Amino acid sequence: MTQVDKTVSLVLGGGGARGLAHIGIIQWLEANGYEIRSIAGTSMGALIGGIYAAGKLNVYTDWVLALEKRDVVQLLDLSFRPAGLFRGDRVINVLKELIGEFRIEALAVSYTAVATDLDTGKEVWLSSGPLFDAIRASIAIPTVFTPHVVKGRLLVDGNLLNPVPIAPTLRDLTDITIAVNLSGPPDLSLDESEKKHQPQKENPYQRKVHEWVNTLQSKIPLRERQDRGPIDIITRSFETMQGTVTRLKLAAHPPDVVITIPRNACRFFEFYRATELIKLGHERAEAILGGGVDLFVETV
Repeated sequence: MTQVDKTVSLVLGGGGARGLAHIGIIQWLEANGYEIRSIAGTSMGALIGGIYAAGKLNVYTDWVLALEKRDVVQLLDLSFRPAGLFRGDRVINVLKELIGEFRIEALAVSYTAVATDLDTGKEVWLSSGPLFDAIRASIAIPTVFTPHVVKGRLLVDGNLLNPVPIAPTLRDLTDITIAVNLSGPPDLSLDESEKKHQPQKENPYQRKVHEWVNTLQSKIPLRERQDRGPIDIITRSFETMQGTVTRLKLAAHPPDVVITIPRNACRFFEFYRATELIKLGHERAEAILGGGVDLFVETV
């Protein structure tokens, strides 16, 4: 492949743990001569995009690659409030310690996080202020994470209105706009990969967390355990809606290139599968862009 040297507006969609594929895509772009000048993201796309814009993606990648299943459980802080099952404060505080605190307007890369205003029902673009305020608002999945207040506005997940936020990049003076859609059609080969996935060996602390999870599970009637759990139902329903909205948004503002990650690549909270998801992102970027943009534009 010849040297590319193209400037990029990168649009990163939402989709829970599937968003870890964004890391592989960014790594591929950087390794192949693309310069990311602008990022717009929603939900997990806002998180990965914001950390990249802060220059800390390598730090985050090392951390998430070390996560095991029980670590993910440990990061979920029950809210005991009707507004959401989890507060989301614990994971944000961990990320602040890991990444540091930044203001969006001071980032080296132009950045916009997309959220939804619950009171007005309007899309909100967060392009100034504390970075992790914007990220926390954008990842606030309704009923799963409690809403987040920014400048007096009650905000939730941007996926509700804009799963692939291309509009914030329309005025960018870059060579190409690349959008990453995490709600692609299922890939049956990935189901086999999930079956082969084995959790890593637990340390004593993780074993205690595992026992706690099992205690909670034992209180659920057998019939309910055999069905999908409430979080799974919520996230699957949300993803079904997200897929429809994504198609509409891509049709309204077609980007130059779409990289699609299948929606069955992993379940919503399977952040402990970072290695394979990052690899998947790298592979999908190579498949779409490896032969040159003009030859590998994916249809919406």
